[in-house]
Amino acid sequence: MKLIDIENWNRKEHFEFFSSFVNPQLNIVTEVDCTVAYLEAKKRGHSFFASYLHKSMMAVNAVKEFRYRIIDGKVYDLEVIDAGSTLAREDGTFAFGLIPYSPQFSTFARSLKEAIEKVQKTSGLNASCEVNVHNLIRHTTLPWFTFTAIMHPTKLDRTDSVPKISFGKITEREGRKFLPVSVEAHHGLIDGYHISLYLNEFQKNLNTTEG
Repeated sequence: MKLIDIENWNRKEHFEFFSSFVNPQLNIVTEVDCTVAYLEAKKRGHSFFASYLHKSMMAVNAVKEFRYRIIDGKVYDLEVIDAGSTLAREDGTFAFGLIPYSPQFSTFARSLKEAIEKVQKTSGLNASCEVNVHNLIRHTTLPWFTFTAIMHPTKLDRTDSVPKISFGKITEREGRKFLPVSVEAHHGLIDGYHISLYLNEFQKNLNTTEG
């Protein structure tokens, strides 16, 4: 990981200003067009969840601001970010899973399948998989409904710099499919502009037919 020189960083004032807030988290909710990705996943027999989660992680790793983390009061650019995700069980509970990132969809999908199978065979929250882990993005999927706003539980930790990305139920309009997306991140590290970079990259990935 690469240490950011805060004193000579063009975000120095932004970082110090928002880091003083009790809750420095910025949250934006929007949607992406997932038509191409959905049809491609069905055509190939892939899990659409695995497909869009991988495409999201590709976008996360492509935008350096989403790799920034606050560790022991310092800011680092981490080399690779993995996927943390809530994974559902048939009894209505869920647990956290950690899926190593790979640019190859087949490798990522295999790791995701293994994480899901592990959750299905166990009970509890498995929260320990995220304790003191910085190189991840916390994902959650709410496939039962769409949303226009969302609020996450928080410990009000000013140094919590792991972004949260949430997905909702797909809706259809005029023959197109849309996926709700919420992005929450530490405003000292990430602005709306950087979220737009992630969303643009995510949309580009959703529009491709490879992987």
